[in-house]
This record gives sequence, structure tokens and C-alpha cells, in this order.
Amino acid sequence: MKRVGLTVIALLMSSAALAQDCEKAQTQLELNECAASEYKKADSELNAAYKKVFTLASKQQHGILKNAQNAWIKLRDADCDFIASGVEGGSIQPMIYSQCLTDKTRERTAYLESLLQCGEGDLSCPLPPAASQ
Repeated sequence: MKRVGLTVIALLMSSAALAQDCEKAQTQLELNECAASEYKKADSELNAAYKKVFTLASKQQHGILKNAQNAWIKLRDADCDFIASGVEGGSIQPMIYSQCLTDKTRERTAYLESLLQCGEGDLSCPLPPAASQ
């Protein structure tokens, strides 16, 4: 049992080391780890943008925003499942899936950040203009 624990710890430590030097990644495992790391970074940026929008939204809008975000997550995941299905079972599949998640997450982050730039009189923007100041 100790051996399994030590093996898991060694794998986690090597994964962290792999993710830190992505410019030199050569093996598929390294590329997969780097793509996963890039997605984690994009997801963190998305969460920060979402929190800003949520904070500025009215209490009546909170449930609507949560529903929209949850629906978007389901769509993103389904789209990326489809994209990665072309390499189903291959060693490259995790990388393709993570790259898809990263791309779609960055797009969503840009969209949420655009909501923070509402101009005066822009009725298509759900946040008040003062929110972007």
C-alpha cells in the first residue's frame, strides 16, 4: 500500500514538473499535461470574469446568469466531447479535449469581460453602464 502511495506522489510531482516546462514538451504525455495546465489557467480566468459579472448583476439576474453559465458549460463539454471523438482512444485525445476546452473557455471569458464594458444607452447589455467604470 505504501508503494502505491509513493508512486502516486511521484506521478503527481512529475506531472507538475512537466507542466512547468511546456516549451520543451516532446512526448504525448508531456503535451497532454501542458494542454491540461493551459486549460486550468483559462478556467481560472473564466471564474474571475464570471465573479465580476455576477457581482455587478442585480439579484434578479443572479439565477439567470447561473443558468446561462451552467448551460454554456454543458454545451462546451458536449462540443469538446465531439471534437475529441475523432481521436477516441488515442494518446492524443486528452490533448485535443483540453485544447478545445481552453479555446471555448477563452471565448466565454472574452464574452463575459465584454459585459463589463457596457456603454451608456446600450440596451443590449444586461449590466449597468456604471459597472464598467
